[in-house]
Amino acid sequence: MTTLPFDDELKLFAMMRTELYSAVLCDALDQLGFREQAMRADIRPIYPDAVVVGHALTMQSVDVYKPGENVYEHEIAAVDSLKPGDVLVASTQRSTRTCLWGELLSTASVARGANGAIIDGYTRDVRLIQRMQFPVFSSGMYPVDSAGRSMVIDYDITINCGGVLVHPGDIIFGDIDGVVVIPQNAAREVIERAVEKVEGENITREALKNGATLREVYDTYGVL
Repeated sequence: MTTLPFDDELKLFAMMRTELYSAVLCDALDQLGFREQAMRADIRPIYPDAVVVGHALTMQSVDVYKPGENVYEHEIAAVDSLKPGDVLVASTQRSTRTCLWGELLSTASVARGANGAIIDGYTRDVRLIQRMQFPVFSSGMYPVDSAGRSMVIDYDITINCGGVLVHPGDIIFGDIDGVVVIPQNAAREVIERAVEKVEGENITREALKNGATLREVYDTYGVL
C-alpha cells in the first residue's frame, strides 16, 4: 500500500486532495461503523471542481431580528484563529434569512492559510470567491448581509453541520459528491482503508476495461 505522510499533515491533506474522493472515504467510514458522516446533499461546492480537506475550525451562528453592537465579534475571532490546513465549518441552524459567508471572509481565510469553508447556510460574492478558487461549500446563495439577521455566538465548539456532529479538529473532506466528516480519532484507519480501496478500484477498473465481467471482477477483488 502507498506510504502515507501521517507525520506531515499538510502533505497528507495535499495527497488526499489529489488521490481520494468523498465516496471512497464514506465507504471506509462505513466499514468502521461510522455510517452517518456525510453532510446533507444540499451542501454543495460553489464551483464544480472545488475540493477541500483539512481540520475543522467550527463556528455557530443564530438568527437575530435587529442590529446590535459588536455583531461580528465572534465571527472575526473565529476567522482570525484559522491556521494553515484548517477548514472553517459553520452552522446557521439552517437559517434561510441570513448570509453568513462572503468574499472578504474568504480573503481573510486564505491569508491565514485555511483550505476552505463549509457553510450550512448561505454564501454571497460567489463570482469573486470563484475567481479566488477558494473552496467554499454552502446550502445556497443569497445577497443579504448577516448584520441584523444573524450573529456568531461561539466557535471552536461541537456543532451540527449538515446533519453531522462536527468536533474541532475532525478532518473535513468535500468534493463534487458532497462533504464527509472524519472523526479525528479514527482518521488514520479511515484514510488507510480509503487508499487501499482506491488501489483496489484501479485494478478492478483495468480488468473491466480489458473485458472481464463485473461478476468476475467482484469475485476476484471484492471491490464495487
